[in-house]
Amino acid sequence: MMLECVCVFMAMLCYLGYLCVAVGFCRKYLDISRTGEILFVILNVSGRILVDILCRFHFGWYGILILLDHALFMGLVLLLFRGRRGKKILAASSLIAVYTLTENFSSSLLSCLILFWKRIMQNAAEPVLGGGECCLISSISLVTVILAVHWSARRLGEVFCFVSGKGDMVLAIPLLAVTAVTDVANWGAGYGILFRSGGNMGLYYDQIFSYAGFCVLTALSMSAVGGYLSGMKHIWLEQEKSRQYRSQIAAYEMLEEQYTRSERLRHDLKNHVIALTGLLEKKEWKKMGSYLDSMADSADLRTGEEITGNRVVDILLYQKRKSAEEKHILWECDVQMPQNCCISEFDLCVLFGNILDNAVEACERWQQAGRHCDQPPFINVQAGSIRKCFLLEVKNSVSMAEKGQSLTADRITVKKNREGHGFGLLNVGDVVHKYNGVMNTEMREEAFVTSVLVPLCDPDITSDASFETGI
Repeated sequence: MMLECVCVFMAMLCYLGYLCVAVGFCRKYLDISRTGEILFVILNVSGRILVDILCRFHFGWYGILILLDHALFMGLVLLLFRGRRGKKILAASSLIAVYTLTENFSSSLLSCLILFWKRIMQNAAEPVLGGGECCLISSISLVTVILAVHWSARRLGEVFCFVSGKGDMVLAIPLLAVTAVTDVANWGAGYGILFRSGGNMGLYYDQIFSYAGFCVLTALSMSAVGGYLSGMKHIWLEQEKSRQYRSQIAAYEMLEEQYTRSERLRHDLKNHVIALTGLLEKKEWKKMGSYLDSMADSADLRTGEEITGNRVVDILLYQKRKSAEEKHILWECDVQMPQNCCISEFDLCVLFGNILDNAVEACERWQQAGRHCDQPPFINVQAGSIRKCFLLEVKNSVSMAEKGQSLTADRITVKKNREGHGFGLLNVGDVVHKYNGVMNTEMREEAFVTSVLVPLCDPDITSDASFETGI
């Protein structure tokens, strides 16, 4: 009796631990006060104790009581947490699904193992699970649930980001449906409905096959839920990449328009020279200065250092340099575009634009950290031909907080709000893959380095010996 009480106490402690992890899960996407957290835990523990007591005396109510327990959990999330209602429903549904599937799978698997142990090691003809063993199984299962919720919190963030409005509730429906099916099957298994031989195989084998069947059912359900959420995440990533790509198209169209204005200015240069000569002869210096300013503004062609051999890259580098200088970022640029570069102007816009935007943002975070006030952040851009390839390498200052971040070639972001961020390098990766190139990101001393290497079309090109690289 004492052992059973200890096991019950351990099970309640584990359930309390699950609720604490569940609060942490919800707090990643929703807001709640400290008082609300305490109230959430107390009410859920009280509800679980009541459900356990009623199930001991009225097992026929099991299905209804479990549904009421889920409803209480959902209601408390809606009542105590602050945020969009759809996101609260999705958070509660995810936790309920993870809890139900993981707990049932673990308890069924452990039940099978304990029955095997009793049959083989203790030579029990018809082994059954005692109260203490059931509580021990419940405790271990809840520990597994805690680990599953902790793992889910790290993997489901992007799923929560991509949904909005009614999309939250639509996404929650399959999760609740799978949970309901599992609860019904669990209730039926308690009566031997899942597998019953009619006494031909004996109680032991009826239990084994019922628990094994339930393991298979919950495992398939977890795979289905995981595949469903993974599919939703993939769809969201593709949508975000598409949105970023459309923004690149708009930027490219803007550059094309800017270049057209520049060409018109050159076409009218003769007339402008005549007009300026007239102002010069009359010594109307102010009008002459205003006229020159208007010419520069009409094509956005103020003094720039970018002469790379590619019209789009020239204008884009000029704009990024101007943006960097306005933010007091030291700009160094040495870009020479090879004549036989097979990368289209649009794709060059994607490559340079996204990488330089990331570099400027990193320098801004470096400035906000305020640890190196005596020196400005820097961006160093180098590009040219080397060993029959086009190499683009961008180095930029990086804050100390970002040096501990893991670096991968797909979706790098250190922003707290990951929604809509970190997709620039995904599009860069797509362009690099399109031209059979490679991309690398790494930390070198005090800088973050992004390198892109793409084969050139002409195999006879010679390397530019003056261009040095660390690749």
